[in-house]
Amino acid sequence: MAVTFGYEYVVASPDQGQVLKGMFFPWCDHCTGTVLLQAVGIIGAVIMPHNLYLHSALVKSRDVDRTKTEKVREANYYFFIESCVALFCSFIINVFVVAVFAFGLFEKTNGQVYDMCIENNSTFSYVFETQDRTEFVDADLFKGGVFLGCAFGAAAMYIWGVGILAAGQSSTMTGTYAGQFAMEGFLNLQWSRWKRVLFTRTIAVVPTFFVAFYLDINNLTGMNDLLNAVMSLQLPFATIPTIAFTSNPQIMGEFVNGLANKIASITLSVVVIAINTFFVVHSVIYDIPHEWGIWLALAVFVVFYLFMCTYFVLHMIVSMGNTRLNEYQFVSKYIKCPEATDFGLSTQNFSS
Repeated sequence: MAVTFGYEYVVASPDQGQVLKGMFFPWCDHCTGTVLLQAVGIIGAVIMPHNLYLHSALVKSRDVDRTKTEKVREANYYFFIESCVALFCSFIINVFVVAVFAFGLFEKTNGQVYDMCIENNSTFSYVFETQDRTEFVDADLFKGGVFLGCAFGAAAMYIWGVGILAAGQSSTMTGTYAGQFAMEGFLNLQWSRWKRVLFTRTIAVVPTFFVAFYLDINNLTGMNDLLNAVMSLQLPFATIPTIAFTSNPQIMGEFVNGLANKIASITLSVVVIAINTFFVVHSVIYDIPHEWGIWLALAVFVVFYLFMCTYFVLHMIVSMGNTRLNEYQFVSKYIKCPEATDFGLSTQNFSS
């Protein structure tokens, strides 16, 4: 991804000063609410909830002597570096993609791109031929690749395709790995490794394969926005339990979150969740048909969703040591449950 999208960045050659300015002062003059909402949607695409589960599983799989404080502290240091390197690479790749299309498609109409495709004898010019010539380009993965081919040559289009394939492989692997670890924990699978891998990854990959096989390119590219919205909705189910577990002294011992970490993590989680919730609500209002049956089902889902979020928040508060809530029967019965302080990280698990 870095090589292919980096190539596109070099070929497009956007204004480096504007790119650096946008990193530290992310704003867009004269942009509509829709454009700003799309920018906010990037948060949902970058902060993927399943990666929180995946990183937890990877940390759990490392052979660290957890009986020695200094070994755990050393491991945490390298885990922190590892996460920073991964997130930095992800950030650079996103800068490449966003900068290329911000430079090439900003205030470009379908007519302008179509004329560009005709001028360069592109075989994919029909993609923009049927669009309203006066409207700005509504880019997606497919149209974006066609634009690159029309603007910078066929090589740019095919290299973009390779990059998208690599991104798809990366996303599929991380999602499948996360699902595998989660299902192993929920189902307490004690099978041999190859059986667990085959079972869990089949459940994750087979439905995806059939969706990709039976839908056309337009449906698949449009599904990307839907997936971002779904991941945004799932963020509370990853961030809040993570804060709860890492703030629980019964689990973390001396490595429990301090006051500063608690405040920072809760604040960032609230901001990210609020932004993404606003993005999803906006998408729902404008994209879902106004039919009573659909809205009734949506209302039921919203009530259940808010109930689950409330449950997680109460569990987080209790995990942080708030004993007053334990006086309520509901909290003491359904929320304050015994925690395993070793998370299954016994010597036997490491040897297996």
